[in-house]
Parts: sequence; structure tokens; C-alpha cells
Amino acid sequence: MNDSRQKRNGFSLVELVIVVVIIGVIAAIAVPRISRGAKGAGDAAVRMTLAGIRNAIDMYAAEHGGTYPSGADQAAMEAKLVGKTDAQGNPGTEFGPYLRSGFPPISVGPLKGQSDLKFPLTASGDPAADDTTAWAYSTDTGKFIANTTATDDNGVAYSDY
Repeated sequence: MNDSRQKRNGFSLVELVIVVVIIGVIAAIAVPRISRGAKGAGDAAVRMTLAGIRNAIDMYAAEHGGTYPSGADQAAMEAKLVGKTDAQGNPGTEFGPYLRSGFPPISVGPLKGQSDLKFPLTASGDPAADDTTAWAYSTDTGKFIANTTATDDNGVAYSDY
């Protein structure tokens, strides 16, 4: 038997086009889901950071007669939370540490990656977000916020977390 057709090696152009279209459809579905996952990770990270810092501030206040930590600058403020203090909040050996290290970088908003705290600290009422630093804090109320006016996917301001 003599077959006039030759044996085919490789793929036809139609087969290649079909494969490329299928890959394109899969990419169109997967890429938005992946990017939403990264956004959600930033939201979760800022929530966890705020919870940890707020817990440290509350523990400090509980051990220091209801007085929230304060300082002349960020280093002094962090020293009270990272180091050990006496009952008056001065360096000592009685209480703390409350944090392992200073304030972590913020994971959302226009100042993403920065870790600075707004000074002077708010001494009356709650701090208001203004995008000037990563974090803001009130020595009066103990409220610690993400100092950004940016919002999450649901329209909730990160400063309201």
C-alpha cells in the first residue's frame, strides 16, 4: 500500500492559534484574581500591624496607671515600647518590652514602605489622617491609626481600621 500523504510532524497553524486563545482566556481570568489577592494581603497586613501596636500601647497603659506612652520624638516613643521601663515610663527594669522592634512600615497608601510617626503627637482627641507620615497617634486617647486617607476595595478608610 502506497499512501500519497506524508507523515505530519508538528502542529498546524490552527492548532497553535487555538492553544494561544485558550492561554489568553486563562490569563484574562487569573490576572485580576491574583492582583486582588495582593491587595487583600496589604489590607490584612495593615490590620495585623495596627492590632499589634494597639495591643502594645494598651498593655503599656495598663501597667503605667492608665498613662499612654509618649515621647519627644519617634525614637523616644519607640524606646518606651521596645525597652523596659519603670512605673513612671522612664528606662528601668519593671515593665515591658511591649514590641520587638520599632514601628513597622505601612503596607498601604501613598506612603507605603515608610514607618514614621506623626509628630507632634496628638494630645487632645483622636488623630486625623492627612498622608504626611505612615502612622499617627494620640497620647490622650491612645488611638493609633494608619495616617492615610486611602481606602480599601470596600471604600473603608485605612485610618478607620
